[in-house]
This record gives sequence, C-alpha cells and structure tokens, in this order.
Amino acid sequence: MKRLSRHINKWLTKGMEVPADVTMGVPRVTMIGHLHVYIENHRGIISFTPQRILVRLSEGKLEVKGEDLFIKAILPEELVLEGTIEQVTHLGER
Repeated sequence: MKRLSRHINKWLTKGMEVPADVTMGVPRVTMIGHLHVYIENHRGIISFTPQRILVRLSEGKLEVKGEDLFIKAILPEELVLEGTIEQVTHLGER
C-alpha cells in the first residue's frame, strides 16, 4: 500500500505538475535575504545555539549557521528562523 501511495504521489507531481512539497511532504526552505529562513514540513529541532540550528527533516537534516539566530515561530510543520544567516546546508540522506 505504501508503494502504491508513493507511485500516486510521483504521478501527481510529474503528471499533474503539483509541487513535490505538497504531495510528498518534502521540505520547502525559503530564505529572504540573510535575515530570515522559513522551513515547511520540518520534523523538529535537534539542537539550537545562537550560532547554529539543526532541524530534522523527512530526508536528513538542515543546518543553519549564523549569528544571533533565534526561533521566531514554531508550528507543527512550519518553522521561522531569524538572525544573521551565513549558511544553510542540507545534511544526510536523500
């Protein structure tokens, strides 16, 4: 059943041109300048310091490095980070 669900999601994504983040639950990361990062479809925060935030994703982790980082908002599937963003890196599995 899980395999069929994946097949349908892939078909929707490719055939119907529906974004993958909608059908497959993959993360969407939006960065505005160097001050703001918006993460959708996250799975929680692994670690947090004012210089580094590590976020769990469905496929790996997302590392945000910078200065004076803080969590502006956290919802079950959305996360807003602010501060001076220096680097955003996807770590781990695909």
